[in-house]
Amino acid sequence: MTRWRERRKLAVLGGLLLGLMAGGRALSYERQSEAAALVAAGRRVYDDRQCATCHMIAGQGNRRFPLDGVARRLSEADLERWLTATDEMERALPQQPAIRMSEWLDDQRAINAKDRAALVAFLATLR
Repeated sequence: MTRWRERRKLAVLGGLLLGLMAGGRALSYERQSEAAALVAAGRRVYDDRQCATCHMIAGQGNRRFPLDGVARRLSEADLERWLTATDEMERALPQQPAIRMSEWLDDQRAINAKDRAALVAFLATLR
């Protein structure tokens, strides 16, 4: 898929996400554009942080920890907790992963609030 098509897809998904968050009410073009920009920024965070080293989306990245459909399984609050309370989320798993995200996401690699919000918005589109 070309970069343009990927960006267009993210823009549409971002608009749909905001539409769902607004309870189905029509959103202004500006709000849809803001949502699409946030989702696109989240994809950049995913790429810049090299999340595909451990995770996979649409067949790209490490097959061990796929993120396809993550938004069907986790709420946005839970997605946020995976990035802020990673240890707690890992302890709740039925089986501990061989590679622990909490060890990788230490203070040196912590994601700031702006990037975290963008990454959560992007992950929330992965249905």
